[in-house]
Amino acid sequence: MNSATGKSASCVLRGRTARLLQLALQLKGDCRALAAIEFALIAGFLAIGALNVADISAFLFDRTQVENAAEMGVQAAWAACDLNHIPATTKCSGWTTTVATAVHSTALGTSVSVASGYPTEGYYCVNSSGALQYMSDTSSKPTDCSGAGVASNAPGDYVKVQVTYSYSPMFSGITVAGTFPTTITETSWMRLG
Repeated sequence: MNSATGKSASCVLRGRTARLLQLALQLKGDCRALAAIEFALIAGFLAIGALNVADISAFLFDRTQVENAAEMGVQAAWAACDLNHIPATTKCSGWTTTVATAVHSTALGTSVSVASGYPTEGYYCVNSSGALQYMSDTSSKPTDCSGAGVASNAPGDYVKVQVTYSYSPMFSGITVAGTFPTTITETSWMRLG
């Protein structure tokens, strides 16, 4: 390599470096794109926040509808099986179908289902702590609540409905809703007599 070629390559490199430095100095004082960069960063965070709000709202709506479905189920049992038709398991024909139809009457429709083994019915008493205590199934009604420690109370015929719903978040990889339970289960009670 001759010295003339080496000098020209070195000059070209210095010239490019000088132009890059000059361009960098010009951009250093230029603030026009700064607002766009800030907006892009803030909009990204706001979008993630909005997706979280949407997913959490959908979960809360679904959970409320599942609670409502359980309530609708026990209300339907109470409405279909009057005092002359209890215990419902033996004297109220079609009551389980009535309960299932009522459970499907929410905004979630047939996505909500009656859990396996429900509805159930039995005799319960309020114990000395004020909690409901199971006494027996509907085949034999207890005479009093002595088994619960309060003999002066009369046992009541209660129906219990449990419903389930499979929840899936809209944006599971981005939002906190991916940590929520995928099955929403609610239980409701109603005294029939």
